[in-house]
Amino acid sequence: MVHVHELTKNQTLVLNALARTEGPSSAYSLLDRLREDGFRAPLQVYRALEKLIEYGLVHRLESLNSFVACAHPHDHKHGLVAFAICDNCGQVDEFSDATVEKRLKGWANDHSYKLTKSTIELRGTCAACLTQ
Repeated sequence: MVHVHELTKNQTLVLNALARTEGPSSAYSLLDRLREDGFRAPLQVYRALEKLIEYGLVHRLESLNSFVACAHPHDHKHGLVAFAICDNCGQVDEFSDATVEKRLKGWANDHSYKLTKSTIELRGTCAACLTQ
């Protein structure tokens, strides 16, 4: 079930900045882009990102310590989110895989592990870079 959240001005500005960006962005690069909109401190960006992640509108890429707008906003709280990250051009593709999700949930169940979130990051070279 998708929940609609009323976004604050700062959350809207951060989400729009991420949506307009090709590839992932760090909080500090977002801060630099949003200075003209009144952002002065990293905490403003981090607070907005925290809520946007909670709402399922933004994802944090752990291996890059950066953020991307969700490719297809929906409730990720109990599902698998996977990313293919190109080491060459930085392209990030978001996808899900029901088979992998089922296996992870099965492992968690077999080991009495309470699974709250699953995020997988694949690193490699995208098709466009392979053909160059």
